[in-house]
Amino acid sequence: MGTGGDEGGTAAKRRGCSCTKDDFLPEESFQSWENYGRALRETGMRLRDRVLTRSLEKTELTEVRARSGHEMKKNLSWWDLIWFGIGAVIGAGIFVLTGQEAKEAAGPAVILSFAVSGVSAMLSVFCYTEFAVEIPVAGGSFAYLRVELGDFMAFIAAGNILLEYVIGGAAVARSWTSYFATLLNHHPNDFRIHATSLSADYSRLDPIACVVIAIVCIVAVVSTKGTSRFNYIASIVHLAIILFIIIAGLTKANTHNLTPFTPFGTRGIFSASAVLFFAYVGFDAVSTMAEETKNPAKDIPIGLVGAMSITTFCYCLLSLVLCLMQPYTEIDPDAPFSVAFSNVGMDWAKYIVAFGALKGMTTVLLVSAVGQARYLTHIARTHMVPPWLANVHPRTGTPINATIVMLVATAVIAFFTDLGILSNLLSISTLFIFMLVAVALLVRRYYVSGETTSTNRNKLIAYLLLILSSSVATALYWALSKKGWVGYVVTVPVWFLSTLGLHLTVPQARKPRLWGVPLVPWLPSASIVINIFLLGSIDGLSFARFGVWTVLLLIYYLFLGLHASYDTAKAAEMIREVTKIEEGNGVAAMDGHLTGA
Repeated sequence: MGTGGDEGGTAAKRRGCSCTKDDFLPEESFQSWENYGRALRETGMRLRDRVLTRSLEKTELTEVRARSGHEMKKNLSWWDLIWFGIGAVIGAGIFVLTGQEAKEAAGPAVILSFAVSGVSAMLSVFCYTEFAVEIPVAGGSFAYLRVELGDFMAFIAAGNILLEYVIGGAAVARSWTSYFATLLNHHPNDFRIHATSLSADYSRLDPIACVVIAIVCIVAVVSTKGTSRFNYIASIVHLAIILFIIIAGLTKANTHNLTPFTPFGTRGIFSASAVLFFAYVGFDAVSTMAEETKNPAKDIPIGLVGAMSITTFCYCLLSLVLCLMQPYTEIDPDAPFSVAFSNVGMDWAKYIVAFGALKGMTTVLLVSAVGQARYLTHIARTHMVPPWLANVHPRTGTPINATIVMLVATAVIAFFTDLGILSNLLSISTLFIFMLVAVALLVRRYYVSGETTSTNRNKLIAYLLLILSSSVATALYWALSKKGWVGYVVTVPVWFLSTLGLHLTVPQARKPRLWGVPLVPWLPSASIVINIFLLGSIDGLSFARFGVWTVLLLIYYLFLGLHASYDTAKAAEMIREVTKIEEGNGVAAMDGHLTGA
């Protein structure tokens, strides 16, 4: 059989820096072509098993975690998490996309767009926090979905989590180049290589972005605690610069610039909000650090909710200041704050702004590098991707292999791809994952295997389907009907009554042990509808790219990931059975000895 739950200790140490076939495909299905052919013939049975199988919390916390060979060091507090959260979030979203969306999609109402995205993000923060406190492992939402929705849904989410991080990192790295150019009084494309033979969206090659990613990679693999110290010192400097932008900008404020406030209408507000959700991406990286947190029950709620509250407040103030400084039609889409200060006669201030933006983007890249490596590490522990990526270095206590692989992928994307493509595709992946986490939280609260009656289980499924279908219908109606309102008279009451029915007719099967989301099922249900609604505001071409990525994920899963994870799970089950038998024999032998005595 393939490797299982005991693999971590000796095998992971042996794998260290080697790169043999067994480091990547050690499972029984890949030991010969005959075995692989047999596995392919069993694809239907194996897929059914993985779709229906849910992991156990105990398995994620002990057996799966042990497959890395070495423990991650528990040295983070709530103070570290707050600054990790701020460092992870405040970056390219506010310093670049604010100008793009204010000028092209929302006008001064971009302030409301940030508020809508902030509410959606905060609802997701609540869901993530309960899971991170109850299941404090490096896998973040991947681990949560494995426990509540099963292996297959967790894999689909895992692919989108990795896409989110790669694209997010690439977008921030390209934005880094834009502000670096501003700092030196150059246009961003002056530092990019124009490859005329490539498509326009992929023809501006960005070597500076790749260099920045390489430096971040080196810092991230050395020490998590060291990264934390650098991050919160840099984040304090960052907040000081944000405070400067707000105060200095308000001295040049002109309230006439807020008129017209909604030049693109309500649709423009929500369209911008979907893209600006990119500005809140990163807080989920904090949940992946739960395994390295000293006191998850206290530190994670304070860290996540505190960071998101500070971030949302800063975003709304910064966007207000930008729109007060100049008419939305004159806002620069590449470096909005720097150009705004130049246009109001404070040319010197643009250097402070550019420096603040560069520092913010650097910490975003750094925290992203830490978070994405921990996601990939936990995914590799399940063998859905090669277990070589799960290795934790014994000296640094960091997942070096996963960090390097993720940042190489990020650098390749950053080298070629335009920011506009990256931000839209990123928002789709992120909103999709956050919606799944909210669904998983409802499942966690209302369903416990072996305890929930079949009647209550069926009612839960029916209500979840109604909540999801009414949310999708609302988003589709918004996307397809430019001025109609009749559809909302049907879809919104269906969502409300479905959530009310769940609240009144299905008893909660589980209460959180340490910290829980308030107002269940209302807050998770609201998170579902808002995330899906924002998805309806994203352009069709981005969904086509998302569809291509999903197809590629399924191909990989059906030919490799499914068989590797199936073998690993079955081997782990066999080891558990053998252990039970040995423990039973040991108890029997002891009883016999006592009887004889």
